[in-house]
Amino acid sequence: MTAQSPPPLTPEAAKDLQGLLRAQIGPGLSERELDAVEDRFGFTFSADHRVFLAAGLPHGSRRWPDWRNGDPQDLASRLSLPVEGVLFDVEHNGFWHPVWGPRPAETSDALRIAQSELATVPQLVPVYSHRYLPGTAGEWGHPVLSVHQTDIIFYGNDLADYIRHEFTGRSSRFPAHATVGFWSYFVGGGPGFDVTAPTPHTPYAVDAQEAVEYLRMLALERLIGRQFHPHQLIEAGLAALVLDVESESLPLLAGLSRTELESADVLFEQVLDELGLTSGLPPDDTGIPWEAARWELVRWWLRLIVNGSLAPGAGGDVITYEGWGVLARPRSLQPLVDRVDAYNDWEKIRHGTREQSAAAIVTESECLLAGPWPPLD
Repeated sequence: MTAQSPPPLTPEAAKDLQGLLRAQIGPGLSERELDAVEDRFGFTFSADHRVFLAAGLPHGSRRWPDWRNGDPQDLASRLSLPVEGVLFDVEHNGFWHPVWGPRPAETSDALRIAQSELATVPQLVPVYSHRYLPGTAGEWGHPVLSVHQTDIIFYGNDLADYIRHEFTGRSSRFPAHATVGFWSYFVGGGPGFDVTAPTPHTPYAVDAQEAVEYLRMLALERLIGRQFHPHQLIEAGLAALVLDVESESLPLLAGLSRTELESADVLFEQVLDELGLTSGLPPDDTGIPWEAARWELVRWWLRLIVNGSLAPGAGGDVITYEGWGVLARPRSLQPLVDRVDAYNDWEKIRHGTREQSAAAIVTESECLLAGPWPPLD
């Protein structure tokens, strides 16, 4: 299955979504009110966010921004929080975006440059708590981001998917189709992408067999020592449950709340045992650490790149690090690595000309998948 774009949000669909919320719903904002909010705070709502707020205004909890009667200082603070979080990490945690050039030795100089660069990035607009949508006038379908300093992840493929994810525990299997400059760096890879961090993919399975395979691939990632987010294990369990995979512990894993994340790993292990996946994991019996597992994962990451569940740059970085680099740099993967290097070229990023390189990564991934596996050297 290839990536599909979600349909534009309609007023009727927005009202249906608001029926899922644990919130009071007031009268929607009029066009005049929406324009006034944008003028007052200097941003633009995306098209789907605008439709959502026109259908009704959630309130009754401080987590919902009250664009009609809220404290202007509180709203301004919410709007500035993403940029302030990045600046905090620049000052205290060594963060530096690669397109900003070499980092100055003095922190004060680094902050000055970062502030100047961040003044030009797309505005993030709060939806609920620390979930944000890019403020892009006239555009719809951007992913909702969960933002805590530079710890930024997808929390919904679009606004409708986010509402279902946050308030019902259900989410779409379709990958997000749109992101915006700068903020997409944190969730889509790029130069300086932390390849040791959890693989930034969206869940993917269309039937029970693929759902079980997805569980196995996450097990292989753990096997070779990759980090993972507990919510990734929960989402994989939920996908398997919805697709009628049978396991006694599966409903327990899929039903974990955000206050029970510490139980995800244990329940995931129980699900693997019940499905007979643990005994079927490849052994570490060669001179290359987890050689067979890595080849399986490379094939899976290539498939995620091709179907749009894993951004080409991020997927290419992970394959280069966990596959090509550890597997003694096989010549069969060299063309892919070359295309990843081209994608990560700093001049391409600065001039916004990475699309052709991203497409080349996808094309090379398709070629590798079409041939024998593991590919002949």
